[in-house]
Amino acid sequence: MSLVPGPVAGAVGPCPVCAGPGRALMAVEGRDYGACERCGARYLAPRHFPDRAAEAEYYALHDNRPDDPAYRRFLARLAGPLLAVLPAGASGLDYGCGPGPALAAMLREAGHRVALYDPVFAPDPAPLSARHDFVACTEVAEHFHRPGAEFDRLAGLLRPGGWLAVMTCFQTDDARFAAWHYRRDPTHVVFYREETLRHVAAARGLSFHSPAKDVALMQAPA
Repeated sequence: MSLVPGPVAGAVGPCPVCAGPGRALMAVEGRDYGACERCGARYLAPRHFPDRAAEAEYYALHDNRPDDPAYRRFLARLAGPLLAVLPAGASGLDYGCGPGPALAAMLREAGHRVALYDPVFAPDPAPLSARHDFVACTEVAEHFHRPGAEFDRLAGLLRPGGWLAVMTCFQTDDARFAAWHYRRDPTHVVFYREETLRHVAAARGLSFHSPAKDVALMQAPA
């Protein structure tokens, strides 16, 4: 398949983030992508989404060990700003923790309590019936097949004054989209700009702050 973008072969549908009107963006490697006219998201047409089995098989190839210093440095881009705003002894949720919940380990080492949820690797739904001081979502939002519903869920898990911390590689340049490494991951189906996450926050009554590249902190009203 060629990385040279071509015309979209079919409808891309409305934006999965905000339900705004979508327009055809491009086709790459036989997959059609759309762009939202309202929130700025870029997204894969749903007919090309991988199924859960294909996703799990691909995730199993990742080597994200909790004791890997390089992986911890990567996660520190979110952990540092989040730790700076949390009260002592906060309790939270690592949503989409994966097979090696390194972020949870880092937050626990800082004195916080962290529950785990992942539909593949930690599927116990009990943490989803509680409310939390924070919910961390690192390198997960790009996998959401129904991001609007997922962000509704995440916002609903926050206590008053709680924090939703999201890390995902912000999309900025359509001219580089076809060759972008993030797009080429077959499990990545939604791509967010900073303006997209600002829209996500505003639509749910959350404040928004981006303290570092590819990181967003959203806070529920106290």
